[in-house]
Amino acid sequence: MADKAKAADKSKTGKVKAARKRAKKRQRDQYQGPVIRRDDQVQETTTDQRLLESRNGGDWVHTDPWRVFRIQAEVIEGFGTLAPLGPAVTVFGSARTPSDHPSYDAARRLGTALVNEGYAVITGGGPGIMEAANLGAHEAGGTSVGLGIELPFEQGLNQYVNLGINFRYFFVRKLMFVKYAQGFVVLPGGMGTFDELFEALTLVQTRKVTRFPIVLLGSDYWGGLVDWLTATVAEQGYISPGDLQLFHVVDDVDEAVAIIRKHTGAN
Repeated sequence: MADKAKAADKSKTGKVKAARKRAKKRQRDQYQGPVIRRDDQVQETTTDQRLLESRNGGDWVHTDPWRVFRIQAEVIEGFGTLAPLGPAVTVFGSARTPSDHPSYDAARRLGTALVNEGYAVITGGGPGIMEAANLGAHEAGGTSVGLGIELPFEQGLNQYVNLGINFRYFFVRKLMFVKYAQGFVVLPGGMGTFDELFEALTLVQTRKVTRFPIVLLGSDYWGGLVDWLTATVAEQGYISPGDLQLFHVVDDVDEAVAIIRKHTGAN
């Protein structure tokens, strides 16, 4: 009996070690809305990909109506969670910014300054600039919101978020960024940051949103874009000269917060 017990314990120990070994080999977690997939449960495509890949005959008409319910559920979840938020500002910027970069420090100070002025801070919930702004808000004792998204290499929400939602669909997430913010502050970033910036500018330009300040923080980074918009895009008539007044370019965190406060009337 003792030998059998020892064998059973050894087998159990072996299984535990094997499980731990598999966990160490795990490359990443896959987030799909509220669902987390690991190991052989990870899917190769995202929910957005499956929604948009509708070119294989007419079978899609039998599946898309069901997707509407999932989309509706995300909208309801977002509205229900964020409706009590109060005044808030969305901060955008690169997920690749290291913690020793000046932009990281600026985003951290921005998060703190916004909370001290009575705003919640909303970010995409990721690393880099998003993490820094959430960190600043967290340190100031404010509401630090992270709106995550299902991506092929999603890293999950950063540890400084105290109110977070994971979304499957980009367009639902974007709706929440705009609907529950009184303004945007945009720090240096790449394609995702450009997408968020120009969508906000389009919404203001077309008057889909009103009283919505957009502040670009860091003239060294944004100066080239502003020069191109002025000397090429506006000069060739693709935007109106007045469209260049839809945003503000500053280098100082306090100045950025002052612009937000002036346009939103907070405090």
